Amino acid sequence: MTDGSAPTDAPQPAGGPGRRRAPRPGRSRWLAAGGVAVLAGVLGLTLALRAGATPACAAPPAAVPLGVAVPVAAAPLGVAAPVAAAPPVGGTVHKGKATFYDSKGAGGNCSYPSAPANRLYVALGPSEYAAGAACGGHLDVTGPKGTVRVLVMDQCPECAPGHLDLSREAFARIADPVQGIVSVSYRAVVDPPLPGPLTFRIKEGASRYWFAVLVADHGNPLRAVEVRQGDSGGWRAAARQDYNYWLVESGVGPGPYSIRVTDVYGHRVTAGGVRLTPGQVQRGTVRMYGGGASAGGGRPAARSASPRPSASPTPRATSPRPSPSAAPASSSPSAPDAPVVPPAAEAPAAGCRN
Repeated sequence: MTDGSAPTDAPQPAGGPGRRRAPRPGRSRWLAAGGVAVLAGVLGLTLALRAGATPACAAPPAAVPLGVAVPVAAAPLGVAAPVAAAPPVGGTVHKGKATFYDSKGAGGNCSYPSAPANRLYVALGPSEYAAGAACGGHLDVTGPKGTVRVLVMDQCPECAPGHLDLSREAFARIADPVQGIVSVSYRAVVDPPLPGPLTFRIKEGASRYWFAVLVADHGNPLRAVEVRQGDSGGWRAAARQDYNYWLVESGVGPGPYSIRVTDVYGHRVTAGGVRLTPGQVQRGTVRMYGGGASAGGGRPAARSASPRPSASPTPRATSPRPSPSAAPASSSPSAPDAPVVPPAAEAPAAGCRN
């Protein structure tokens, strides 16, 4: 209580200066009455405020492709809302800027054994790379000179949303490399033509007790990968790692495996006969969609592949990448035409890395 008194049924000291006095009834009644009055005032103010305006109803959520992240709650007033990490999907046209770099033939943070043979690839900033969710998808990028289709292969840690770090060859298709940085528009390609059936690469260090697989040639970004021992039994969901391998921490057994793959647009196929042969690329017999796609799958044929830099089963950190060039280049490589998308307009800015 505010006057320092204690309840009358509490133990009291035997005597002396430290003894508490019993509460005075008048003082208690005054405090109780005052407290009731304050509470009534607060309740009245609350009811008046609630009766003053009717809150607007929220619009129903818009449909988004499977596996696409969306913000959960709005940011406080005056604070910028965080950008939800999600790969570009659905064919929506985005505007941004492009620079270029050279992976030196490496397959980037998506862990591909090498860059694509046509050397048309792109690195995305963290919000669009989305911890590996964008790997294996394709973008049509349009600049001052035309349009190029690129494979999402790498991450540019310093790039803001909308900043594309293209290969030098891809940049030369849409702009003069002397410009260094240009305004672009870009969109995800839905169901691009596939180079062939799905491929699978079991990671170095994998065993019957620890399983990780890299899936490639799927066209659209992937939503889920599931694995089971043989052709029967329960499916084990694999967890995507930011270096683009799909991991079952406790393993799946000695193999061979059936692997079920689902992309963000709902295409789903199953490949069978994937063997526990770490470091080798095994090409299956099923395509993700279109001709050759099926619910079942045959035994993949193994082919050699260049080894990954790390043989450890632990996830690797983002690898250093050469800086995108914003400085003039001495020459512009020539290259053929590619698919089309509307142009964008954004003032060029300095490159994200120098």
